[in-house]
Amino acid sequence: MVTKKRAFISFDIDHDEGTKIMLAGQANLPDSPFDFKDNSVKEHLTGDWKQKVSQRMDNVDVVIVLCGTMTHTASGVAAELSIAKEKNKPYFLLAAYPDKNCTKPTSASASDKVYNWTWPNLKTLISGGR
Repeated sequence: MVTKKRAFISFDIDHDEGTKIMLAGQANLPDSPFDFKDNSVKEHLTGDWKQKVSQRMDNVDVVIVLCGTMTHTASGVAAELSIAKEKNKPYFLLAAYPDKNCTKPTSASASDKVYNWTWPNLKTLISGGR
């Protein structure tokens, strides 16, 4: 049996929570290559929330940045991606909607591609193909 990757899902809570729930649900599929471990938080964590997110990311193998139509305005997503980069965590950007203009967080690199969210794509991306 293949060990599943533990994933942190970074997303715009104000606009894309429904898609995050669907993505986390895919972790339950029998052939899923990942386990849903943690995600962005809406309520402010007491103390330094960036430090707490940083600690949560210590326990994951990959960071999935779910990109919706307003992700470029979501400062929390930008901060989470910056933390993932600082920790050298593998990450990828995933389009939350197939038929809308999905935007990158402001901390994304120009070379970061936003991938289409399909089951075959997700499996490839989780396993490091990008």
